[in-house]
Amino acid sequence: MPAAEIRFLADRWDVFAHDHQIPPERTASGEAWLTWLLIGGRGAGKTRAGAEWIRAQALGLPPLADRKAGRIALVGETEHDVREVMIEGVSGILSVHQRGERPVWTPSRRRLQWHNGAIAEVFSAEDPDSLRGPQFHCAWSDEMAKWRQAEAAFDMLQFGLRLGDHPRQIITTTPRPGALLKRLMADPGTVITHAATLANAYHLAPNFLQNVLRRYAGTRLGRQELNGEIIDDRPDALWSRTLLEQCRVSGAPSLQRIVVAVDPPATSGKRADACGIVAAGIAESGAVYVLADESVAHATPTMWANKAIALWRRLQADALVVEVNQGGDMVRTVINEIDAGVPVTSVRANRNKWLRAEPVATLYEQGRVRHVGGFAELEDEMCDFASTGLSSGKSPDRLDALVWAVASLALNRPGDGPRIRML
Repeated sequence: MPAAEIRFLADRWDVFAHDHQIPPERTASGEAWLTWLLIGGRGAGKTRAGAEWIRAQALGLPPLADRKAGRIALVGETEHDVREVMIEGVSGILSVHQRGERPVWTPSRRRLQWHNGAIAEVFSAEDPDSLRGPQFHCAWSDEMAKWRQAEAAFDMLQFGLRLGDHPRQIITTTPRPGALLKRLMADPGTVITHAATLANAYHLAPNFLQNVLRRYAGTRLGRQELNGEIIDDRPDALWSRTLLEQCRVSGAPSLQRIVVAVDPPATSGKRADACGIVAAGIAESGAVYVLADESVAHATPTMWANKAIALWRRLQADALVVEVNQGGDMVRTVINEIDAGVPVTSVRANRNKWLRAEPVATLYEQGRVRHVGGFAELEDEMCDFASTGLSSGKSPDRLDALVWAVASLALNRPGDGPRIRML
């Protein structure tokens, strides 16, 4: 083909895009849509679709746009995510433009500006109030399912989508079964496209696909991260998503005692379990507040001990609660070598994980435990933990640390049921 024809086709995203990367023209009822929800597995082409849609809106390119959008919002979990993935990433906004039409990116002002005057501003979902005031013709929100303050950030964005005849938004995300995502899926103004990782296999490294399919195909994690499925509660799990949503609060009152619980892995290296590190505190009322989950995977003893001690210092906690079933002397030695002044409370598991977790789950049902913010990975383990363990067969390390933290605060007082053995 002549070079001019090749350049022309290369510029036509609608020619090469997968079906899931192009939004339906209308909702199921035949109305113009307000939200395009693109749900997909890892590597399914969500970022490329979002970047191409924003390019079309900024430049007024049919068939994705019928006019120029002068003001655009780009919202990610953090400003770093917006910059590294949505703007400067391999499939980000800058990469999908021809050199002559590429917008000017000014990181210090957190904005993109096109030659035609269109402007895109960068926002972090961790700061919902930053969305107060600005107004937009359209918006792109990426990985909304893992935003810690998803409800607040999404609400503030909706109040800003008020320019033009028909402001609208695209949301690209790997799914997690949160309340906001489910509401958006049920909204009559939403159109949904969906794709698994394999839909974009041509553009992915073959060994990546082989490895992840071998390890995760058929598991709960694989269905979510590869198939892009929204996985609801496991029927026999100790916790439910609904229960955890009811436990969520935006802040904690004055706390009488704070602990950082550590569930160290038995081994280290790439195949080692994660080290669970969860902090919680108890208020005068007896309610326990989960404050942080800073669990770390594939860490050496020195690495996880440093992380746990740093969290202990930051929260000004009273003690590290450390399980010592695996290498008890080693655990104490590693912590003492880093900071001999850290008070360590050793705990030993005398019962299996299910029996240890049951009384803690009862505290949740009684409304005596609160989550300060969202802890997506911890809550995934909680809602997937049954008498047979996690559906993936992995160790529930975050959950173990949570159980030790809550139990040490609330289950060692008179009348509070089963006790854990403190050494």
